[in-house]
Order: sequence, then structure tokens, then C-alpha cells
Amino acid sequence: MTGKVDRMARKPDRIRIEVFGPASEAETAEHAFRPSNEAILSLARLIGRQMAREQFERARALERKQARQKRSRPMR
Repeated sequence: MTGKVDRMARKPDRIRIEVFGPASEAETAEHAFRPSNEAILSLARLIGRQMAREQFERARALERKQARQKRSRPMR
């Protein structure tokens, strides 16, 4: 059980954004924007997961509603 706790402890609990001052040497655009790109990708992943959860919940709610309606219909 301690192995499971150790793995969970390593998970970062927040996104760290670092601010850098002007560089003395010319940097490529890719290198200069890499930290912000990583933050944007992390945020996009979080938003995508939330959207998927909400879509899944809507689908499950619709299935439950249809099942209730099917059960409550009078037999002919």
C-alpha cells in the first residue's frame, strides 16, 4: 500500500508558471514560448477532460431517462 501512496505523492498538485526576464542572447521563438505552450497544453487537456466528462454524463442521463420511459409505458 505504501507504493500506491508514493506514486500519488509524486503527482504535482498545481501548474507552475515561471516568468523570465529579457534574454541577453537571441532565442528562437520556439524556445522562448515553450513554458507558455506547456501551460496552454495542460489547460487544454484539463478543459478537454471536463468536456468529455460532461458529455458522458449527458449521455448516461439520456439513457436513464429513456429506460425510465420504456418501463413506464403501458403494455399493449
